[in-house]
Amino acid sequence: MITSPALPATAPATALNALPVAIIGAGPIGLAAAAQLLERGQEVVVFEAGEHAGSAVTKWGHTRLFSPWEYLVDEAAARLLDAADWEAPPAKTLPTGQQLVDDYLRPLAAVAALADRIHYQHRVLAVTRRGMDRTRTLGRERTPFVLRTASAAGTTETLARAVIDASGTFETSNAIGASGLDPIDADQVREHLSHALPDVLGHDRARFAGKRVLVVGAGHSAANTLSKLASLAKHEPDTQIFWAVRGKQPTRVYGSANDELAARGELGGATRALVTSGQVQLLDRFEIDALAPTEDGGVRVTGLRAGASESVDVDVIVNATGFRTNLDMLRELRLDLDPVVEAPRALAPLIDPNAHSCGTVYPHGVDELSHPEPGFYIAGMKSYGRAPTFLLLTGYEQVRSIADELAGNHEQARLVTLVLPETGVCSMSTPEELDGANCGEAELVSAGGQAVSASGCCA
Repeated sequence: MITSPALPATAPATALNALPVAIIGAGPIGLAAAAQLLERGQEVVVFEAGEHAGSAVTKWGHTRLFSPWEYLVDEAAARLLDAADWEAPPAKTLPTGQQLVDDYLRPLAAVAALADRIHYQHRVLAVTRRGMDRTRTLGRERTPFVLRTASAAGTTETLARAVIDASGTFETSNAIGASGLDPIDADQVREHLSHALPDVLGHDRARFAGKRVLVVGAGHSAANTLSKLASLAKHEPDTQIFWAVRGKQPTRVYGSANDELAARGELGGATRALVTSGQVQLLDRFEIDALAPTEDGGVRVTGLRAGASESVDVDVIVNATGFRTNLDMLRELRLDLDPVVEAPRALAPLIDPNAHSCGTVYPHGVDELSHPEPGFYIAGMKSYGRAPTFLLLTGYEQVRSIADELAGNHEQARLVTLVLPETGVCSMSTPEELDGANCGEAELVSAGGQAVSASGCCA
C-alpha cells in the first residue's frame, strides 16, 4: 500500500517536491530535523519505532548527562516550543535522560505543528527508490523514495522526496569480542550479558548486588557503570568489579581537569581514583575471544592479555564497547561510507577517533553528509558510524544545514558554524592508547558529552 499521492515512476520536480521529507527517528536529532524543515515551509513525515518521542533515551533514562540544558535544545525546536508556552528548564542544570524526554522531547513532539506528522510504533524496514533498485541510474534523482514500514496495522509504503535517517545506533551494540565478533559460544551465556548503561542502583540492582561484574569498554559508558557499581559495593560489599580494556591505559576515559564539561572531567577523575584505590580491578591490554559457562553458574571470560592467555570468572558482563550502524534497511540505496568508521566518506576524516575528541571535530554539514543517492542523508549519531565523538550540538547543526539545502537555501546550507566544549584530551599519541579507545561509543548513550541520538536511538 502506497500512502502518498500517486506519481509516475519518475516525476517532474514540481510533483516530487509536493511529497514530504521523511525522517526516520523521533529522537533529539529527528525532531530537530522536523522543526528545522517546518520552519522553512517544508512538509515532513516522521517514523518512530518506539511508543513515544525519545523512546530509546528512556532505556538509559536513569543516566545524567554531562551537558547542561543550554547545549541540549535545538534552536528551531525551541522556537516551536516557545510558541506553545513551553517553560524551558534552567540552562545550567544537568538533566537525566528521562528528564530530556519528559521536559523536552515529549513536549516538542506534542506541539500542534508536529503531533500529527509523527507516526509512532512504525519501524522502517527498508528505503529504496520507487521501481528502482540500487543498480538503476536513469532518472534516479527524479524518482521518489519509498519507505516500507511495519506497524500494528500491517506493512505499508510511503513516498518521500528526500529522506533523513536519524535512527541512531542504540539498538546495535558493538560485539564484545576483540575481533569485532561475539565469541562463538556467546549464546550459551547470553543471560549473563548486559547492554551498556544498566540501571545498577535502581531497576537492575538485584542483578548486580553481591556479584562479580566485568565491564568491557574504554569509554564513558563504561566509566558511568563503574561509578554506579562502586556506589553499590559500599552497601553490597561482596560486589566485585573488573574492568577490561584493549589498550594500555583508558586515557580517553580519565580525561583532563581542563574539560569544559565539568561533569565529564569529574567522572574521568573519579574513575581513575577507583582503579588506583583497587575498588576496580583494571584488566588492561585484555582482548576477549571466548566465553563459557562455569560450574558455579557464572561465565568464564578468556582472552589474551599482553599476548598471554588469561581468564576471569564473573557473574555479569556489561558490554560497553560502543555502537555500530545498522545499514540493513539502506541496502538498495547508493551510499558512500568510509571503510573504517562507516561514516560518510567526506565526514570520516573529520571525526576519526584516532585524531579527534568531542571538542576538536571540524564543523560539517550537507556537503560532508551527502551520498551518491541524491536527497538521502544520515544524520545524528548514525552519521558517525563507529566513531565515538558525537554530541547533540553537532547533530543539530547537521540537520540545520540539511534543512537549508532541501529548502533551496544552498549557500546558507554551507555556512556551517559550531563551537563545542573541549574535552581537554584532544588527541592520543601512542598506538596502545589509540587501541584503547573503542570506536563506536557515543558520549551520550554513555552518560557523557551531550545527548546522542540513539532512538528511532535517540533512535
